[in-house]
Amino acid sequence: MCAKIESEHLLYIKLNQQKLRVEEYIHLRDAITDGGNVTDIGRMVMVPATYIGSLRHMHEYAQDAMTYVRSYGRPDLFITFICNAARSEIKELSHSQSPVDRHDLIARVFRQKLIEIITKSCIYGEANCWMYLIEWKKRGLSHVHILIWLKERILPGDVDNVIRTEIPDIQQDPVLFEIVSKHMINGPCGALNMKSPCMKDKKLHKKNDLRNTDG
Repeated sequence: MCAKIESEHLLYIKLNQQKLRVEEYIHLRDAITDGGNVTDIGRMVMVPATYIGSLRHMHEYAQDAMTYVRSYGRPDLFITFICNAARSEIKELSHSQSPVDRHDLIARVFRQKLIEIITKSCIYGEANCWMYLIEWKKRGLSHVHILIWLKERILPGDVDNVIRTEIPDIQQDPVLFEIVSKHMINGPCGALNMKSPCMKDKKLHKKNDLRNTDG
């Protein structure tokens, strides 16, 4: 259904180039002004910046990022955030359907939680501005990369208070231990669990890639 919607959207853009005033687009106008032959241009379809994922849309993102860097310097945080289909909001509203049947619901819950983390939670402090790019994993779940510029900059001496590279102590922080163990560690695999997703033909085919943290 999503592919059908995108196809209809692109077809509308193609059939309504005059309404979108594509003749005013700077690159097409420059090509004609510089002596280019109109007949050699072909039937080019200009996709506007309002179409998410188009060349102009990504170009505007890049320009925004450069503006943020010029105004606030380098970003303080780079965060990866992955949709969790086991959230209560998704399970309660799915009406006995599996998450793959309700991509619209998953997308709405994911965006709501994403904005809450950036603007309301303020785990690392209040943000000046932010940028994010949403991708989709092979499982169909949303996956986002976020850049955040904080009002109070993170100094080199504060990095250890923000980033952890070890598994939390189950006695000191059982909640965080459960979250990390469930969502950020693949396994057990091998002889302990031959049915693990990383096992294929009774062999480990992920090559112990610990960066694959969407398990």
